[in-house]
Amino acid sequence: MNIYQITFWILSLFTLAFAIGVIMSRNPINSVLFLILTFFCISGHYVLMNAQFLAIVNIIVYAGAIMVLFLFVIMLMNLNSDTEPQKNFLVQFAGVVSGGALLLIMVAAIKSSITGLEGKNIDLINSTDIGLIKNLGTVLFTTYVFPFEIASVLFLSAMVGAVVLGKKDSALKTVE
Repeated sequence: MNIYQITFWILSLFTLAFAIGVIMSRNPINSVLFLILTFFCISGHYVLMNAQFLAIVNIIVYAGAIMVLFLFVIMLMNLNSDTEPQKNFLVQFAGVVSGGALLLIMVAAIKSSITGLEGKNIDLINSTDIGLIKNLGTVLFTTYVFPFEIASVLFLSAMVGAVVLGKKDSALKTVE
């Protein structure tokens, strides 16, 4: 085994351990912190696949912005045992069935990918430059410039709409 395979397996074990920590943690703050660590491990997998841009974006967007938002929401919700819903057998059964179905699909996908790679010598570590920022920027601003601009206008309008809705609500409170 070379250094890439060892790093992959270590990152995979940490990712699985932190993901289980997200699910098993009873404290929502600890659950969010485990999720941040999971995102960092996933970014390590992106680096191993030579996709540095995705690794950086994953850290900035998910581990940075969205997790801070989750932490603020959890803190503002003021969770305690009085406000938690009571456990329902039907909901728990549906969760077990959907989790089992997801596990079955994942096992089938892993089995088909392993049987599809038998007898083939594949070295994906240094075989392509697809994930490099230079190549991504070239494709993004030549071939896909129109969809990129449409997405940026959509995000801008969503931000303006959020500000308008927020201002409208606070303006109504001051009038009353």
